[in-house]
Amino acid sequence: MGTLWYGGTIYTMDKENEQVEAVYTSNGVIQGVGPLTQLEQVFSSSIEQRIDLKGATMLPGLVDSHMHLIGLGEMLHRLDLSTCRSKKELLTKVREKVNETKDGEWIIGEGWNENLWADADELTRWDLDPITNIHPILLKRVCRHALVVNTVALNLCGITEQTKEPFGGVIERKNGALSGVFKDDAQQLIFNRIPKASIAYLEDALKRAIEHCWKHGIVGGHTEDLSYYSGFKTTYQAFHHVIHESDYPFRAHLLVHHHVIDDWYKEGHTYLSGTPFIRFGAMKIFADGSLGGRTALLSVPYTDDPSTQGVAIHTLPELKELVQKARKMELPVAIHTIGDLAFEYALEAISACLPKNGQRDRLIHAQLLREELIRKAQSLPVVLDIQPLFVASDFPWVLERVNKNNIPYLYAWKTLLNASIPCAGGSDAPIERVNPFHSIYTAITRKKPNEPSTAYLPEEALTPYEAFRLYTVGSAYAAQEENKRGCIKNGHVADFTIVNHDVMNVPPEQLLNSEVVMTVVNEKIVYSRKQ
Repeated sequence: MGTLWYGGTIYTMDKENEQVEAVYTSNGVIQGVGPLTQLEQVFSSSIEQRIDLKGATMLPGLVDSHMHLIGLGEMLHRLDLSTCRSKKELLTKVREKVNETKDGEWIIGEGWNENLWADADELTRWDLDPITNIHPILLKRVCRHALVVNTVALNLCGITEQTKEPFGGVIERKNGALSGVFKDDAQQLIFNRIPKASIAYLEDALKRAIEHCWKHGIVGGHTEDLSYYSGFKTTYQAFHHVIHESDYPFRAHLLVHHHVIDDWYKEGHTYLSGTPFIRFGAMKIFADGSLGGRTALLSVPYTDDPSTQGVAIHTLPELKELVQKARKMELPVAIHTIGDLAFEYALEAISACLPKNGQRDRLIHAQLLREELIRKAQSLPVVLDIQPLFVASDFPWVLERVNKNNIPYLYAWKTLLNASIPCAGGSDAPIERVNPFHSIYTAITRKKPNEPSTAYLPEEALTPYEAFRLYTVGSAYAAQEENKRGCIKNGHVADFTIVNHDVMNVPPEQLLNSEVVMTVVNEKIVYSRKQ
């Protein structure tokens, strides 16, 4: 017995502008697509439910190709600093949080971004110390490649001016004194002392995150969470408990950080093993940091700070060793590369040790490239995992940060697609908002939602079909599941995102107000808009 879906605009995403009149699903799989009368005749004896879309638009279920699902859930109930437009506003929010928190408990905030402040003033422990001498405070920058703590936290973590800076990280000092700012791998000095998250905490965060994704039409995500909380086993159990035992259907494609890859391997897991809802993906590696924190690894110094070219999380020989380790486990790799030199190192490491035949590596972000790097990427089995909303967050300040010769290759999504390099689209939530329609708007317009008059490098704008394809066909291809996901066609999973208007033909500004009518996972309506 199954369900007949009809009465709206249904885009298959298999070909541009391809539409069908109706879809029949059964046992979580698409069994038929085509004219309504034809499907009614073919499946007349097994149609149990008929769902009239009432003029809404159906797409294959949108999948976020790069996110941190537990981190998103944490952000939804932690101190959210992403909307702050000044240091004063941030400090007011922190003070309010301190006043409602028990003595001695950690205050953890998410999402501050000094580039959005009128004064762009740096945040340090000297700003936080007057607020409390009882609570340790940890505030994560929007990029999650930098954080700031107060003196209480420094003392609790046993960090002094004599603490050595780890390779791949920065302990910032001002006139020889600790500023409280830690970047990239140096952040681990703080994270190691935060109380371990309980499985109940992780499950609560996952439930919040999945419900939030459903509300925005997201049916699944490629997520990297397994090394940041209470170890691989506990975190994986939390995913299993929520998605399967608590009946929160969500397509979770789990990248496995190299810090926990041995634990993963010892438990007998393999690439793409798991369940229809939870599958293991590539081994995650960080090659550099972020442009916002000036830790993305560039081939030339930063224009606005010539003293640095960024941070290499690993030396090139170390990066090659990690790739080789993945190959021994028959795994592809997913390498975080924001700067052009980091991208170059990643390509060199992959070229030296190619993945198993048929597998694809993934390069995440690819925000700053060079022409010769694009040509080299064309010759390798790689997928680029891009985040269109970064255009809205990072321009115009990023133009002052990088060499003018590199500017044509900043967030060059159209150039990549024209080079026939496969791309997938995601949000990097909680770094950016998970709403895919905001991301797709930015991909189409190269504009900030609140500044519609200015387009940044508009020659890199995508068509609506190209932009939605990032979240459908692209995400499926990155997960090596293009034969069963990403399109509305026979044999593919019955995952759908149903929206209130024709997203392919409305003015781009209307995408910002898109309303999800229904989110469907495995033929089950997991979210329905209240009428």
